[in-house]
Amino acid sequence: MTAAVFLDRDGVLNELIFNPKTGEYESPHAPEDLVMIDGVIPALRRLAGAGFALFVVSNQPSYAKGKTTLENIQGVHRRLEGSLSANGIAFGEYFYCYHHPHGIVPGYSGNCLCRKPMPYFLLKAARERGVDLAASWMVGDQDTDVECGRSVGCKTALVMNAHSAAKRGCSRPDITVSALSQAVDLIIHWKGGGDNGPTDD
Repeated sequence: MTAAVFLDRDGVLNELIFNPKTGEYESPHAPEDLVMIDGVIPALRRLAGAGFALFVVSNQPSYAKGKTTLENIQGVHRRLEGSLSANGIAFGEYFYCYHHPHGIVPGYSGNCLCRKPMPYFLLKAARERGVDLAASWMVGDQDTDVECGRSVGCKTALVMNAHSAAKRGCSRPDITVSALSQAVDLIIHWKGGGDNGPTDD
């Protein structure tokens, strides 16, 4: 069995981008909009070096909502994967949900099983990749990420990204951090048996 860290993407690995059409910070809608958050690359290296398998688990409904093309969304992913690969970081798998219950694109609109907080992809990793969910973490910047991890027994870390503040406040993560790099410090400390496990600070 493998311990894993499941990572939300936007707001955790890469910057949220201001959309003047909606007045909100959102996922990048084109490859050139992808900007990695400072400190993410060394943080991921540390997690991999500590023996964790890495997975992205991300809701990507912008195509379903008609905000961008599916090709652009896939291009953002390719740029992300290329940047990580160039720095020697390999993810076990990238899990994306492209659906949205209020979408406008046929085939991508309506309820689905894979949209967080549903733990579909975490259970898939446990089943197909031998991931021990009880020894694993879900790291995200929204309540849905925490709910997703908690529902299958993962420890959870909530990243307090200022641009996603409206999408959290009702969950109970194991730890609350300012950035992925801080979460990594605590996750590795916990894995090593430090203190009595994770605490919210």
